[in-house]
Order: sequence, then structure tokens, then C-alpha cells
Amino acid sequence: MGRALISPQETFMIADYVITGGTLVSDTAVFAADIAIKDGVIFAIGAPDAMPEARETVDASGKYVLPGAIDAHVHFREPGYVHKETWETGSASAAMGGVTTVFEMPNTNPPTGTPEALALKLKAAEASYVDFGIYGLLGEDNLDQLEALIEGGVAAFKCFMGNTFGNLPSPPTGAILEGFEIVAKHGYRIALHAENASIMARRQTKLREAGRNDPLAHLHARPPVVAVEAVARAAILAEWTGARIHVLHVSSGDELRPLREAKARGVDITAETCPHYLLLDETAYTDKKSLIRVNPPVREKTHQNQLWAAVQDRTIDMIATDHAPHSHEEKHRDEIWVADCGFTGVETQMPLMLSQVREGRLSLTDYVRMTSLAPAKAFGLYPRKGALLPGSDADLVVIDMEHEASIDSGLLQSKGASTPFHAHPIKGAPIHTMVRGRFVMRDQALVTEAKGHGKNVRRIQQMPAPAPRNVETTTQAILAYRPG
Repeated sequence: MGRALISPQETFMIADYVITGGTLVSDTAVFAADIAIKDGVIFAIGAPDAMPEARETVDASGKYVLPGAIDAHVHFREPGYVHKETWETGSASAAMGGVTTVFEMPNTNPPTGTPEALALKLKAAEASYVDFGIYGLLGEDNLDQLEALIEGGVAAFKCFMGNTFGNLPSPPTGAILEGFEIVAKHGYRIALHAENASIMARRQTKLREAGRNDPLAHLHARPPVVAVEAVARAAILAEWTGARIHVLHVSSGDELRPLREAKARGVDITAETCPHYLLLDETAYTDKKSLIRVNPPVREKTHQNQLWAAVQDRTIDMIATDHAPHSHEEKHRDEIWVADCGFTGVETQMPLMLSQVREGRLSLTDYVRMTSLAPAKAFGLYPRKGALLPGSDADLVVIDMEHEASIDSGLLQSKGASTPFHAHPIKGAPIHTMVRGRFVMRDQALVTEAKGHGKNVRRIQQMPAPAPRNVETTTQAILAYRPG
């Protein structure tokens, strides 16, 4: 006799997937448990006999199940530079790398500085495999557009204090202060490319005039003081206005002092570093030549050691990638000044850092805290994202810590797949990636049918209420003041 028809009540209890036999990892614990997924969210976590019936069971025996990584720093280049990357190729690379949410930067063409430009980017992002947030530009010429960008759906803002690809002008300090005043009222976080533009431009000009076109000239043009000054200045402005800030791509040990001091004063400041600063040093300029050019630069070994210490003592909150692809021709030039800055990273971050877990430089719980929990909390996504909790989005990655391979740039999904980590050995890699309960990568293969699954997350959970300060002295306040 056949099975009776399933009642509506029974249907409700059937999960879409049960991932069984794996070891779950949070920011504080590693424990054996199964995980049930239904309607895009985590339905239950517990012992195998406590799991509901499922339409499909996924065997994760011998594997670890982590929250998907949230990369708070990627450049997907579209619109405007689609020969370097597109939303389809960049998000496919993210899916292959165990990254389930990305935050994408505004230095596209047009820059994401107006609601109209934001609409263009959101249209391009409809091809994304993974969820995403969009940074709006904070520049001198679009301060009157910041609140319209919030209304339009940005997740955060980006201020270029120093020059990088796209050559967006760095706002003067007065404009940065005014921008902080505006955004502080709404509680959105402002990410900072924290380098002093004036110092760098002067040094680069002098080096070029002296005939210095070698790869190390790029490092010499951007000494740590450019970052120390910018971090300290941004922290003072954030402290004054109550703005929330995030320091991107910390590359030097010197930046850690103003960062630590700002945290001690109660400034709402977070910071990230990237795998290339943790794993490469000045020898890369000889080995990799112009391929290594990135802003800020990869620095001397002494900085690498200090950054690892800051990862371990939690001065640095997150690991991101600054995924910044370019074509092969744009990266490989005889003159360092004409080689484009940056390289692919969103697909290689997880295997590189899991290999460091195996080396004992951080734990799996540290890794989850820095790549999932911390960015989710900093950008207002927690607990919907960044954690394995009942009711959270089923954004997760199954990893195999025994998987051994070498990074192969020819196999990366990114359009601009040049990487200084080509042929770098790794041990530990993602094998499945799920975004809101749907496989976007399975058995280390892209699920092409998941193209377009990604959604704009903006700020889906409430952060602490905005806490603007010195509101009586803001630009808006003094312009409204009428004597007498």
C-alpha cells in the first residue's frame, strides 16, 4: 500500500535540507550537530534524532559547517569596467570562495554617488549569485545626495581619503567632517580608504621625476605615516560627530596605535586587514613585480608580524579581501606607475586563511568571528546573517580541512584572475556554499542555475540607535542659525 497523502501540518515540518554528520563552528564553540534548513532559513540545530524529515539530506561527515563569509570589501567593477569584472563573474568567484554576502565599492563608472548611479548598480547586481550590500560614495561633490542614497538602499558609505583606482578626488577634511555629520544622524557605517592623499601625490611625483619606475617605488611612495595620519584624523572626526567608521585594508603596524587609542576612547571604529598583508612582504616586489601593486602597499615583514598580533589580540576586527580585479595586461607592466592597483581575492581568502588555521595562527572560531560575525554586527546584518542560529538566513559553507591543492589563477571564476597567490599551496577549502538555503556552489562546482539568487541586504537588522554628537555645531546647524 502506498504512503498516505502528506497533510499540511506534516508538510510544514518537512525541511528542505538536513546537513548531517558535520561539526558546526560558531565564534565561540565547535560542536557536533545536524542543521535543518527550511524556506531559506535555519529551521533547527541539534542531534540527528531531533531533526525533521527532509526533502534532501546532505552528508557532511568529517567536515565543518561555518556561517558563510561576509566580505566587506569587494570591487565588482560594473557598471563601467566590465572587461575587468562583472557582477556575474565576481559573485560567482565569491560563491566558489565560501562567501555568501559581499559589500561592493563605489569607484565604478559612474561612481555610486547619486540615486541614479545607485539604480544602475542595483540593476547590474541582479546577476549576483550571492547577497550584497552597496557602498554609496561620500565625496565633496555629493554631500547633498547622501540621504537620498540611504533612501535608495545603500548599506554603508565609502570615503576615499587617498587615491586609488578610478581617481576619485579625495575630499578635504572639511567635507569629510560634514559628511560624517550627515551620516551620523542615520547610524550607517562609513568605510575609509585611510591614506593621506597629499603626501602620497608629492612623493610619487618626486620618485617619477627621479626615474624610479621599479616596483618598490610604489611602496616608497606610500610610507606608513600616510595611513597613521589618516586613521588618527578620521577617528577624531568620528569621535566629534558620533559617526560609525570602518578602516579598510590595514597594512601597517603603525596604524594600530591610533586604532587602539580610538577604541579606548569609545569611538565606534572597526578595522579589517587582508590576506595579502598577512601573508606577503617586501620580497614580493622582486618575485611578483607589478602584479603586487595594491593600495595600500604590501609592506615589510615587521608590519606583517604586527598585523598578526593585532588579529590575535582583536585590535583588527575583520578579514576582508579588497577584491580588485584587472585584466592581465593592466597588471603586468614594466613601469610600476602604469600598472593598475589591486588583484582578485574573494575566491582565495577562505583557503588561504583556513591554511593559517591549520598552521595554528588562529582558530576556526577566530576565523568565524572575523569573517562572519564581526562584519554582520558592524554593518547591521546580525543575527539574520553572520551566525548559525535558528531563524537566521541559511548562509553557510561546508569546509574540508583536509583538502590539499594549489591556487590556480586559471581556475578562478573572476574575470581579472591575476593573483599573487598563484601556485600557493593550501590545505583546507570550501566544498559547498549555500545562500539563503540554496546551493550556489556544490561539490566545488558553481551552480549556474543560482545566477541572480543574490539580494540587496542593506541594513536588515537594527543597529544601536544613532548617537550623533555636537549637533549644535554641525554645518546644517550653523547655516540654520539666525543671530538675535
